[in-house]
Amino acid sequence: GHIVRNWKVRWFVLLQDKLLYYKIEGGKKEPSPKGRILLDGCTITCPCLEYENRPLLIKLKTKTNTDYFLECCSREERDSWALDITGAIHAGHPVQVQELHRMKNSFKLLDNISLHDIVERMYDSSTGIKLTRNLDQGNRYKETFTGSSLVDWLISNSFAVSRFEAVTLASMLMDENFLRPVGTRSTEAMRFSDPSEKFLDDSTALYMFAESGKKNTSSKEEVQFNISELSGTIVKQGFLVKQGHKRKNWKVRRFVLRADPAFLHYYDPTKEENKPVGGFSLRGCLVSALEDNGVPAGRVKGNVQGNLFKIITKNDIHYYIQASSKAERVQWIEAIKPLT
Repeated sequence: GHIVRNWKVRWFVLLQDKLLYYKIEGGKKEPSPKGRILLDGCTITCPCLEYENRPLLIKLKTKTNTDYFLECCSREERDSWALDITGAIHAGHPVQVQELHRMKNSFKLLDNISLHDIVERMYDSSTGIKLTRNLDQGNRYKETFTGSSLVDWLISNSFAVSRFEAVTLASMLMDENFLRPVGTRSTEAMRFSDPSEKFLDDSTALYMFAESGKKNTSSKEEVQFNISELSGTIVKQGFLVKQGHKRKNWKVRRFVLRADPAFLHYYDPTKEENKPVGGFSLRGCLVSALEDNGVPAGRVKGNVQGNLFKIITKNDIHYYIQASSKAERVQWIEAIKPLT
C-alpha cells in the first residue's frame, strides 16, 4: 500500500500498456479496478532485494517515480510475471521482446536439479568449486572464485552444456542471493540492465558465496554436541532457510536428519569445518505445515507464505523453516514425522 505500508491480496490483469489490480471480495474480484500502473516508461527490478525477507518481489518504478512492490507466490510465478511485464514495457521495441523470449526459452534447469542442489555441490570439499584468495585493486578477498572458473565448473559437472547456459545459470544463482560479486569488475557489471551482462564469464571478475564475507561465530558461541547424537543414520539432508531465534533473520542452512537417535542438526554452509551450529532431539516434537493463516503475528518476520513449516520441541522451542517448494516441504515433514 502507498499510504498504509501493509500487504494485501489483489487480482492483477496485464494489458498491453497497463497493469490493472482489483480487490477480492468473497473469493471474486470486484468489477471495477482498484488502481492501475501505467507501463510506459516503467523500469522493472526482479528479483527485488529491498525487503530482506521477501525474496519473491517485483519492483516497478513508473516514469513519475512511483514505486510499486508486487509479491508473487513462487519463484516460477514471479519470473513469469516479470518476463511478461517486461515484454509489455518494451512492446514498441520488437527486437527487445524477441530477445527476452529467446533468453527465456534457451535455458531450462533440469527437473531433478534445484539451485539448492547446485550450491550444495559447489560447497563439496572434494568436487566443489575451488576457493582461492584474490587481490583486486589492493583489496585481498578470501574464499573467492572467478566468473570463468564457475562457468567451467558448471559445464564440467553437466549443469550446463554451453558457456551461454552456464552464464545464465550463474546469473540465476546470483539473483537468488546464493552468490554475490566482489571487487570492481563484477560489481560494476551489476549495473547493466541487460540480464545477460550481470554475470561475467571472465577470469578477472570475482564472486563468493553470499554469506562468506560474514564473521565466523566466536569460540564462546559455538554449540557443543554429544557424539552419540551425531552417530545416527542419515535419513535426509539438504538446504533449507531457517529463521533465527534472536534477530529473526533468515539464513540458508544445510539440514541433516538422523535416526537412531532421532535428531535434526543444521550447519552453516560457509564454514569449512563440518560441525553443526544447532540441532535438537525430535523425540516429542510436533511438525506441521504453515499456510497463510497459520503464522502467529509477531513470530515470523517477513512474508514466507507457501513453503513454511514449523517444528515445536518438547521444551516448547519453535523453529520456523522454509523449503524451496511445496513438494520439498512435504518431503521434509513426511521424513520428520515418523521420528517424533
